[in-house]
Amino acid sequence: MRRTITCLVALSALLLGGCAADQRSNALTETLLAYANAVRWDGFPSAWQFVDPKVREKHPLTSLDQARFQQVRVSDYDDGNGAVPDGKNQVTQVVKISLINRNTQSERSVIDHQTWRYDPVAKRWWLESGLPDITQ
Repeated sequence: MRRTITCLVALSALLLGGCAADQRSNALTETLLAYANAVRWDGFPSAWQFVDPKVREKHPLTSLDQARFQQVRVSDYDDGNGAVPDGKNQVTQVVKISLINRNTQSERSVIDHQTWRYDPVAKRWWLESGLPDITQ
């Protein structure tokens, strides 16, 4: 009887741990998709909401940054191989973003190296690397 209870407790702990990992993984997938859609369709002001609040506070968007983001339209967002784990609550991904200048209609691409951090308290992923540098 004691063995059965011990096995059940151990099995329950493993299953609950797996559920937490699944929730975090599902949240990551949903967040990355929502961020890509925000960049692609809503523009960088919407994508700004995915940036970690601490990063937003330390590095607020300047009026020059906002003007630069308004000057371009995203024509493609290619996340290539997707996110790669980089620690327990962190992933990185490299994204190629194609931009069209609204004034000249010329297209160019930038590479965005993203770092995402999972906040277990808020149960959400935050972009720690900030918005892409579109001046490169």
